[in-house]
Amino acid sequence: MKKILTILVGLVVISAFAGTLYFLYSKSEEVPVTYSTESPEIATIIKKTVATGSVVPRKEVEIKPQVSGIVDKIHVEPGDIVKKGDLVARIRIIPDMVVLNNAENRVSQARIKLANAIWDLERNQQLLGEGAVSESIYQAARLTHDNAKQELTSAIDNLELIRKGTTARSGETSNTLVRATIDGMVLEVPLEEGDSVIESNTFNDGTTIATVADMDELIFEGKVDESEVGKIRPGMTLLLTIGAIEDERFDAVLEHIAPKGVEENGAIQFEIRAAMKLRDDIFVRANYSANADIVLDRRDDVLAINEVLLQFENEEPYVEVEIGEQQFEKRVIETGLSDGINIEIVAGLTESDLIKNPDSAVR
Repeated sequence: MKKILTILVGLVVISAFAGTLYFLYSKSEEVPVTYSTESPEIATIIKKTVATGSVVPRKEVEIKPQVSGIVDKIHVEPGDIVKKGDLVARIRIIPDMVVLNNAENRVSQARIKLANAIWDLERNQQLLGEGAVSESIYQAARLTHDNAKQELTSAIDNLELIRKGTTARSGETSNTLVRATIDGMVLEVPLEEGDSVIESNTFNDGTTIATVADMDELIFEGKVDESEVGKIRPGMTLLLTIGAIEDERFDAVLEHIAPKGVEENGAIQFEIRAAMKLRDDIFVRANYSANADIVLDRRDDVLAINEVLLQFENEEPYVEVEIGEQQFEKRVIETGLSDGINIEIVAGLTESDLIKNPDSAVR
């Protein structure tokens, strides 16, 4: 029995020793490293810079009154389409009392002069029939009468203009009627009926009654940093992304670059302007914020790889191409345009090659 027990203990000791040796051997054995591979793809490479700004109408005007007074009636609201000459608002004039009093006095004096001219004309006409005065004296009296009549008409018109802003003879032509000056859409009506307005003149811009813009012609206005402005030129293509319109992009053509920069937050910015190409199926509102990708260069349908696959030796680019199961060979390549993620392959690779990703090591 003792002999059997001794044998069993020996076997346990030997097994433990063998297991320890196997464990230490397996731990010391180097685990092989494997790499993932990727193939070149046909892609479009676009090198671009970004400008921030907004979409605004090319033609936007503020409609202002030609007389001061009170807004009596507003005939439009935001969103309405108007034609040039359409009525926008009507102004009720509040006349200056001194000016009004002078105009009334002028009418009274003109009536007196006309009454006197009528009496003088009638008297000279009677004397002419009796042969007591010459024809020239009668014609002078008639001229005085006509001038007095015209003066009364002018004084009455002036009084009506001061009181109402229009005359009976002018009909619908009146500077109290504010009309649209262009065809377009009413974007804003900042006033309400009853508000006071100031006329537009040499010394005052006047009160804006409505803003009208041509929404069929929009432009992108943005700014580009001085480090990028030297890379762009008029005629370049812009790809606009509007924050309020998801998953849609609009084409635009760069038409203006400001010759002078403006300092903003410690950096010099140059204003740019681009003509936007609208689409019939999407309505773009004024003053939408937008980002513009300015296409500096472009390659369509070229062989390209992800830049993470590139390696460099003495500034010469190369990749490692798989020639067998996890076996790779170095291959020098010629590269072209890069967009910061993908890079064009000019020579050295084919679409069927498998390229080692050096950052994908797995043990």
